Amino acid sequence: MKIRLTPSNLRLLAQGGFALFLAWTGLRFIAYVEWAMGLREAYVPKPPAVEGFLPISALIAAKRLLFTGRWDPVHPAGLVIFLTILFMAFLLRKGFCGQLCPVGFISNLLERLGRKLKIAKQPSPRGRLILGAPKYVLLLGFLYVAVTMNLEDSEQFLRAPFNMVADTRMLLFFEHPSTAALTALGVLVIASVLIPAFWCRALCPYGALLGLLGRLSPTAVTRDAEACVSCGRCAKACPVALPVDKLTRVNSVDCQGCAECVSACPVKDCLGVSFLRRRIPWWSIAAGCLLILVAASVAADMLGYWKSPIGQDMARRMHMLMFMGLPDF
Repeated sequence: MKIRLTPSNLRLLAQGGFALFLAWTGLRFIAYVEWAMGLREAYVPKPPAVEGFLPISALIAAKRLLFTGRWDPVHPAGLVIFLTILFMAFLLRKGFCGQLCPVGFISNLLERLGRKLKIAKQPSPRGRLILGAPKYVLLLGFLYVAVTMNLEDSEQFLRAPFNMVADTRMLLFFEHPSTAALTALGVLVIASVLIPAFWCRALCPYGALLGLLGRLSPTAVTRDAEACVSCGRCAKACPVALPVDKLTRVNSVDCQGCAECVSACPVKDCLGVSFLRRRIPWWSIAAGCLLILVAASVAADMLGYWKSPIGQDMARRMHMLMFMGLPDF
């Protein structure tokens, strides 16, 4: 059976492939942590990509870079990934959210489940506004901390033992979740089945920041009003229920650049993805996001901004200092 490449299939393939890469990264990181804790004799290098899960540290490092010109001395890859995703959002809207994000991948699967069970329901326009408010409150909180923290405090934070092992703390949190964390996770899963893209729309401050940058992007889904037959299929296919059928250019902060609406349109050339108001293939967002991320990591590695400069002795000493005596490790 021939499988037709559609935005939905490509999105699932790109997100799934990226999730597999992150799973491999996670396994390598577990081995590194075991070495750092003295549970494994052979040294295992820390995979730099794991630092992408430290956006708060990267935000503070970005401020330090802006005012001092100095790169992150502890999690250099985290800053590379953070700045790359910001650039990606400016150039290709929230393409990272719609095409690569591992949380978005899980959300996508849960959304499909909800649609299949016919229990997923889009909130009303007012409901969407209320639903989207918490992520902006969280974003403002993180930005406030980063902006009000002076450079001396930023330097101390980045070089503090806590920040040096922040990625390990994150791993331990997921390996040994509390009852409250499991309960919250269960609520998120149920909510994501009932409301498409719940996490992305309601709680993700990273996505909120990318959405604001996406408003400045030269890339957008555009509609030819003369060719449109007002069938409404595009709006129905949109994961976040944007009124695509009533817009000539979709410039919402919630647009993920997934191109699901383009695939749903029955009229040729009515809907499409445009860059600087020129039509480009709908798959360009997914391909562009992947290309930018790979190119940035390769360039950073060549320039010495990818691998952490913390030596093996220091890494093990920090882990022993911060985690010795922890139960159930």
